[in-house]
Amino acid sequence: MKPLDKDGTVARRVLYETRGPVALITLNRPERLNAIDQPMLDELQSACDRAEADDAIGAVVLTGAGKAFSSGFDLQAQAAATPQGVSEWRPVLRRDFDAAMRFWHLSKPTVAAVHGPALAGACEMSMACDVTVAAEDAVFGEPELKFGAGIVVMLLPWIVGPKRAKEIILLGLDRITAEEARAMGLVNRVVPSGQDVEEALALARRMAGMDRTLMRETKRAINRGYDLMGMGAALEAALDIDTLIEGEGMPTKRRFLEIARSDGLRAALAWREARAAEADQGNSATLEPAGARSHLSNTI
Repeated sequence: MKPLDKDGTVARRVLYETRGPVALITLNRPERLNAIDQPMLDELQSACDRAEADDAIGAVVLTGAGKAFSSGFDLQAQAAATPQGVSEWRPVLRRDFDAAMRFWHLSKPTVAAVHGPALAGACEMSMACDVTVAAEDAVFGEPELKFGAGIVVMLLPWIVGPKRAKEIILLGLDRITAEEARAMGLVNRVVPSGQDVEEALALARRMAGMDRTLMRETKRAINRGYDLMGMGAALEAALDIDTLIEGEGMPTKRRFLEIARSDGLRAALAWREARAAEADQGNSATLEPAGARSHLSNTI
């Protein structure tokens, strides 16, 4: 059942406002920490289309309602209707990928205003923005490998370098503070809690005040440089690998979703964290579920 606004209408998952020459796009599922589901992706793309088409808009700010930027892609929805096999996963992951990268490809400058959690796909979405402002209470991370999932948008190595990226992704780190994120180049600025949106709007207004053609072509030139370094092809190759990972289905992911279906997402997350704690303590007996050795390497 879809949540309703106070007037009885279906609540929008994405809010769109104009603040002078700036479009403010807000992920709007605060009761779920703005978990990103497929309907939200549709609304997000529509919001980007609107900003792109509006000549009065010179920059875009992306943020989240309530206490979080976003907890990432909606695992509860995935548990309720899990795609099966590569053919079903491919369009799902393509939509996830395209929605995040839309902020990289948008012709107008994009600024992420992050407070609270920005995890997994939401962390990737914040990285895809041209500039990221983080409140002091912001927390970043890529926990996917801890519950048997792959990385949808492998942007992190391009932002922080391969050593940092491998540490974060392969350990499933998801408690990176705003200051740590700034030190590694994941965010541009850190501001007091509650001031991230205003700071992002101020930066966006400044960029919107520049010559629009100059701004568009300069952003295109910067992005073109990364394309020449092979980023676009690398991200597509990583998406292909993630599609195979999800299509085959890792034992850990299957168990995580089973718990989510039977006992709820909170229980599944607790199982994930307990499993990670066991790994930290060196208890290898329960780390790898039966049949965990994947045949995926034989298909790539």
